[in-house]
Amino acid sequence: MMSRSYTNLLDLAEGNFAALGPGGGGGGRRRSGSFGLKRMSRVMTVPGTLSELDGEDDSEHAATNSVASDVPSSVAGDRVIVVSNQLPVVARRRPDGRGWSFSWDDDSLLLQLRDGIPDEMEVFFVGSLRAEIPVADQEEVSQALLDRFRCAPVFLPDPLNERFYHRFCKRHLWPLFHYMLPFSSSASPSPSSSSSSSSSSSPSSSSGSGRFDRGAWEAYVLANKFFFEKVVEVINPEDDYVWVHDYHLMALPTFLRRRFNRLRIGFFLHSPFPSSEIYRTLPVREEILKALLNCDLIGFHTFDYARHFLSCCSRMLGIEYQSKRGYIGLDYFGRTVGIKIMPVGVHMGQLKTVLSLPDREWRVSELQQQFEGKTVLLGVDDMDIFKGINLKLLAFENMLRTHPKWQGRAVLVQIANPARGKGKDLEAIQAEIHESCKRINGEFGQSGYSPVVFIDRDVSSVEKIAYYTIAECVVVTAVRDGMNLTPYEYIVCRQGSDSTSEVNGPKKSMLVVSEFIGCSPSLSGAIRVNPWNIEATAEALNEAISMSEQEKQLRHEKHYRYVSTHDVAYWSKSFIQDLERACKDHFRRTCWGIGLGFGFRVVALDPHFTKLNMDSIVMAYERSESRAIFLDYDGTLVPQTSISRTPSAEVLRIINTLCSDRRNKVFLVSGRRRDKLGEWFSSCPDLGIAAEHGYFLRWTRDEEWQTCTQTSDFGWMEMAKPVMNLYTEATDGSYIDPKESALVWHHQDADPGFGSSQAKELLDHLESVLANEPVSVKSGQFIVEVKPQGVSKGVVAEKILVSMKERGKQADFVLCIGDDRSDEDMFENIADTIKKGMVATNTSLFACTVGQKPSKAKFYLDDTFEVVTMLSALADATEPEPETDLTDEFDELAVSVSSVDIDDEQTPSDKLIGG
Repeated sequence: MMSRSYTNLLDLAEGNFAALGPGGGGGGRRRSGSFGLKRMSRVMTVPGTLSELDGEDDSEHAATNSVASDVPSSVAGDRVIVVSNQLPVVARRRPDGRGWSFSWDDDSLLLQLRDGIPDEMEVFFVGSLRAEIPVADQEEVSQALLDRFRCAPVFLPDPLNERFYHRFCKRHLWPLFHYMLPFSSSASPSPSSSSSSSSSSSPSSSSGSGRFDRGAWEAYVLANKFFFEKVVEVINPEDDYVWVHDYHLMALPTFLRRRFNRLRIGFFLHSPFPSSEIYRTLPVREEILKALLNCDLIGFHTFDYARHFLSCCSRMLGIEYQSKRGYIGLDYFGRTVGIKIMPVGVHMGQLKTVLSLPDREWRVSELQQQFEGKTVLLGVDDMDIFKGINLKLLAFENMLRTHPKWQGRAVLVQIANPARGKGKDLEAIQAEIHESCKRINGEFGQSGYSPVVFIDRDVSSVEKIAYYTIAECVVVTAVRDGMNLTPYEYIVCRQGSDSTSEVNGPKKSMLVVSEFIGCSPSLSGAIRVNPWNIEATAEALNEAISMSEQEKQLRHEKHYRYVSTHDVAYWSKSFIQDLERACKDHFRRTCWGIGLGFGFRVVALDPHFTKLNMDSIVMAYERSESRAIFLDYDGTLVPQTSISRTPSAEVLRIINTLCSDRRNKVFLVSGRRRDKLGEWFSSCPDLGIAAEHGYFLRWTRDEEWQTCTQTSDFGWMEMAKPVMNLYTEATDGSYIDPKESALVWHHQDADPGFGSSQAKELLDHLESVLANEPVSVKSGQFIVEVKPQGVSKGVVAEKILVSMKERGKQADFVLCIGDDRSDEDMFENIADTIKKGMVATNTSLFACTVGQKPSKAKFYLDDTFEVVTMLSALADATEPEPETDLTDEFDELAVSVSSVDIDDEQTPSDKLIGG
């Protein structure tokens, strides 16, 4: 029976939800070629509105290109398809009601990011429109947007949009990503738009349950499929990059990856990403994580957001990240998913244009006259529950009370953009804000002086910039916010432009910002506060406006250097460059998709990595005269998940059959203890065993165990044990596995984050303590191991092959099978045996790993069942010899193995550890 978790994503998306209405979409036809695009200037410091740079009146150009055009792009090079919930286009019905007019949305981040895209790269947009377009007009609107704006609109049916956007995005994801949990079934808050990106917009005003709504999740998946279908209509998968924006479209990468395995996909999250303790409460947590991991590059504003995402991947999916040359990456089935940390910036050209407008001059003059002799603190926030406006008012009130010198002198101007949503929580916050304003003005107000000026109406860009210009300090006390560009805009406005009258005066500014907003880490000169601490915030306000003029100037200069150089163009250019770097090997590697629904992923492997063909290996086996077979045990002959690890009767039969052929030498090479392996395989008299990664070796059951190194001093164990005991006691779930030749510390049952951190500390501690001892300290998958130097599966395999050669049994068939990291040494060494002359020049080499994963082996088998099947096929092809005593023959080999000395330069470092 189908689980209600809906693991099959495509089956869910294909479902017919009667409540959602008909599947709309309308619009474009399938794209068969690229399209030319009139480019906008990429010079950010040149003033000019964005719409001026891309004119609407381009009818001649529109006539030459349509959705069905086969004419290739006039711009040579790749193309980036920017996908977001909303297009950077404003749609208005014409006054006469006959048709629609369109214009670029100059304030849209998506439009502004084009400044950082290389000139040779075309930008194409996919998204929905804010206006409701009747079905009858959708085809015409699609064609107009394609021809004139290079946009492909997505039309969601109203019932679907209601459930997708208002109920799931805004009532589940948005509050959760801002650290709000639905502790009760009462209505969730209705937030206003996210200040971090123009792709977020107002929520529904309708009421809804705070509990997880499975139907809303279904609508979210289906809506993402609508966006996917629109991308498919216009994409050229071998040439295009796809850049997906924000939490509305987190399921989209799985749809895209499933259709196009090698598609180059980037994703940027414009909201916070919560800690794992918050995120793990989401019922569809793993589905969303796996969908995001189908991208090639995932971007976040701050390290905190990225760290939380990485922690979720570790705790919920068991995926650890690695940092290499400054880049953070997750290894996901052979694909490296890059993590990008880069806060977005402002559009310098647009701000300088507004700064140069004539309206600004008289507005600034008017405000300077209004607040003459006053010190103005400014707040500019959306009216929602996370912006902390009332906390700011309480802090200002506290400052006036504890520092009376500011009474009659300090004014807090609070601009509150009108609420675009409704809800009980929002109404309560608004009432509280109005009450605080009334109380503060009543207590500290004087004739001609109101300490709080509250503006709760739409404020034009020019008027807002005028307030920025005259404010001594901007205060942002949001309790949680993705980025918040208000401080950046303030800094640019305080710097002014060449045409402003203030240019000759000193440039100074001050910032008091919440430590919970995305821009906080990049503003090192700002005073950071915990907005919940009213008293500390009040002291920060006093400090900011009391600071010396010289200090304000120095801080302003530092901030302006950062903001002006890290603008929106810098951000998008950096992201595209990293996306290109992350995808550089896409068309070189062998890729195939596996899994259903959100479990779908692409396995990417070296093109020479193929599945082991049964017929090929049997043919090579039959024509060979001297064979060496090396078998790992755990995960190779028995499944890792098996409770009973004893070998089955079938495995014992196959091994005995293989050993019965005088041309074969079969070795079990394992990290397990020799006593346990000897007990399990006591019924295999001719089987060779290399225990503890090859430290102990015996050629047959009746032979004595030998050691493959001259090391006999294990005094280092008395030094290592106390260190490991210390970390075992401090790390719940960890334990020590003492072996005769090694000590292994396991932490797979510990908390993933803490266990990993403790493992790194233990590794450093042991390396320091054992620096002068003849041992190797290595980390592996959930282990830290200390063992004698020169011990590895690869070394013992080489020694056995050399011994066979010296006794006239040079191998011309080598089979090596294993599943974990320790076996990679064996694969690497065996690949060079022909070059080193250890085996015949015509030797058939079969290095095979278990499972489809990146490996130094050239072959793979899917699981232990296939391994046993393959060995059974070799056993069936074996020709047992008449009863003879082979003990003497292999006695000579056993004697010689201890005297074989492999050149140190040919012995690889023991990089990989396993069980």
